Amino acid sequence: MQDKRGTYYYPNPSNKRIRMYVCEMDDVIAFRLWNADVPQLWEEHGWVPYDAIQKAAAMFTGKNFDPHQAYDIELAKAALKEEK
Repeated sequence: MQDKRGTYYYPNPSNKRIRMYVCEMDDVIAFRLWNADVPQLWEEHGWVPYDAIQKAAAMFTGKNFDPHQAYDIELAKAALKEEK
C-alpha cells in the first residue's frame, strides 16, 4: 500500500492506526514506524536499516512486542515489489 509518506504495511493487521513504512536505501531495506496515536514518533525517528533492526531484535527481551513480527522483511519485500 502507498500514501504520501511512502510504501507501507500493517504490522498488526487488526490495528490500522499503526503502519510500518519501508523503502530501499543503497540496496538495503529500511523501516520507519508511524502511529496515528503518537504522531511525533514519525518526526523523532528516522529510517532504520534492516540489519540494525536484526541486531536490536537479538537483544530484545520484552514480552508485549515482537520485533520480528513488526519488522517483517518478507512483508517489506512484498510491499516494495507491489509498488513497482
